[in-house]
Amino acid sequence: MMSRYKTRLGAGAIPRLIALLAITCAFFMQAQAQTAGGTQINNQASASYSDGNGNNFSTVSNTVTVTVANVSGLTITPDAGTNSTVVAGQQNVDFVFRITNTGNFSDQVRFLASGGSIRVVGPGTVQSAIIVGPNTNVFTNGADVDSAAIAQNGFIDVRVRVNINSNAAAGSTVQVILGDAPQNGSGDTTYDNVAVSGAASTNEVRTVSTASVNGQREARGDMTATVENDAQVQVTLTAPAGPVALGSNISYQMQTCNVGQRAASSMTLGGTNGVFIVAPIPAGTSLASGQTFPAGTLYTTSPLSTPPSAATWLNAAPGTLSSVTRVAFNVGGSIAVGACASSVTMQVTITTSNATTPIYEIVDTFANNSIGSQITDQSGDAVANRGDSNANFDEPLPAGTPTTTQGIQQQTLLQQLGDVLIGPNGQPGATGPSNTTNDDYTNRSTSVGISGVAPGGVTTAADNVNGVVFTNTVQNRGNANDTFTLTAPTVPVGFSVEISTDNGTNYTTVSGGGSVSLAIAYNSSAQILVRVKSLAAGKAVLTGYDVVVQAASGITPANTNRTIDRYYTGFIRLDKTYTVTNSNSALGGPNDAVPGAVITYTITYTNIASTGGTNSSTLTANNLVITEDGTAAPNNWGTYTNHVVNQATDSQGGTITGDSAATSTVLTDTILTLSAGQSGTFTFKRQIK
Repeated sequence: MMSRYKTRLGAGAIPRLIALLAITCAFFMQAQAQTAGGTQINNQASASYSDGNGNNFSTVSNTVTVTVANVSGLTITPDAGTNSTVVAGQQNVDFVFRITNTGNFSDQVRFLASGGSIRVVGPGTVQSAIIVGPNTNVFTNGADVDSAAIAQNGFIDVRVRVNINSNAAAGSTVQVILGDAPQNGSGDTTYDNVAVSGAASTNEVRTVSTASVNGQREARGDMTATVENDAQVQVTLTAPAGPVALGSNISYQMQTCNVGQRAASSMTLGGTNGVFIVAPIPAGTSLASGQTFPAGTLYTTSPLSTPPSAATWLNAAPGTLSSVTRVAFNVGGSIAVGACASSVTMQVTITTSNATTPIYEIVDTFANNSIGSQITDQSGDAVANRGDSNANFDEPLPAGTPTTTQGIQQQTLLQQLGDVLIGPNGQPGATGPSNTTNDDYTNRSTSVGISGVAPGGVTTAADNVNGVVFTNTVQNRGNANDTFTLTAPTVPVGFSVEISTDNGTNYTTVSGGGSVSLAIAYNSSAQILVRVKSLAAGKAVLTGYDVVVQAASGITPANTNRTIDRYYTGFIRLDKTYTVTNSNSALGGPNDAVPGAVITYTITYTNIASTGGTNSSTLTANNLVITEDGTAAPNNWGTYTNHVVNQATDSQGGTITGDSAATSTVLTDTILTLSAGQSGTFTFKRQIK
């Protein structure tokens, strides 16, 4: 039977069986408590026997002693361990490893200088590493550190303290690795009790004693912590889109939620603890009266240039609400994960009179996270924990691009109403004869085609080159920037009208239904030039032709205003009359023009320009010179009459020349000014030769 059995195993099977038994024994020995190194195993044989005669005897052999060899062994746990979750910026996070002496004798463990035995993979840095237990020691300093002796099957703990980077992203991991032993192999997938090969490797942890039959051993352990979001506050602001009327109230609703993975806790503002929403008072408004706010609400009159953290806060609103620059609402001591604090409402009263610029608002919320750092967020975006902590309106408007620490201001449009005045230069609110702003006027006269034309005549040339240019002022009387439409709804037959909004560089024809647009800012005015041309001769002289110019609001087209640009064909009228006085009855009657009779000439001069109203612009004649030349055709009175000296007069006090000699044939009368509607008389006498 034995022979057959050996034949079946074959010659090569026996060594393999022996090797398998050795591996099995090795695993068994590691799994069981090992006999301590240095233990002496003694063996002495004994025997008993008899001599066959009823005598019994005993004997012993010599004693042999086997001393158990030192066997090194080292394990580090955990392998692929999981630590508690962490948050960005968290300090002093402990990763604790257990190092066990699995050899059969007392041994030490060596850690490399300056923490070289430790590696951190991910967003973290080692703050310290400490051997906890006998001979507690820090081994992140300069030299290698050996632990105190660790008894067989004894252990020490190593606490690696790590700081998590402040910019660690949620979902990332921080892995702390102690040692760098490779996997054991031979079916063992751990990193424990691996034979040291040669010189120290970069990050190893090894046993110290070299007095072991299996040499020094090394091991490795690792733990991983996942970075999760800390408290993340997100504040929302509900602002009406508008438009809302000037002088009314705007109601804002604000709420803070915690969308992070740890609770948000209170911070301190003005000596008060809590989670706060800080609402700055928008420009163009003031805090509305008659509001009731939650307990713990704070108020400040500090300028917006002062950060909320440095502002002076009051527990009650000051007597003058218009002095309040920010309101801080205490919404609670903490906000749980996934929860929202109760919403708060604030009203402001619109105080601006300019509806062009919307009312802009943005609010900031403040809290502390789980590691005691302040967190803040601003409204207007969908990103939590993004704020600049200043609550001062330096954030972008709705069309802007915020930085990584800003929210976005939210706007409420104001109700815009257009209103306009147009009138003479510098006097858009002038009135006319009816005491309204729709018949105010600017009177100007042409000099083309009127020279030498007596009253009742017509112009002798067309004024179609330069025309008469009127300067008008358009005033934006509305509550917002506006673009006005300028037209000429009334144009006399035979005239053209052009308007320039750029001081005469360009003109646009508006007669015949044309128009010009003119943008004017809120509470501002602009000048326009209106050029009126007479397209042909034949217009009655000493006549005013009315051109009506209209401005209409672009915001409220029904709101219009008109002015009159009155084109005159001359505006000083001269009317001459005479009387004859005959004192020689022998030559004729008392009014007969006989030699020796005296002719009294009277020139009535009149400024025919229109008057009335307030601040309208009429025509004043300056330095009006009336000339009487008796020898200039068609005159011939200088030939047939003699001058009656010192009889020339002017009712307006004009200065008369040529009244000094009987031989005078030329007289002038100079009137310094003659206002619209005024008239006077110039009288002189001549005696028929």
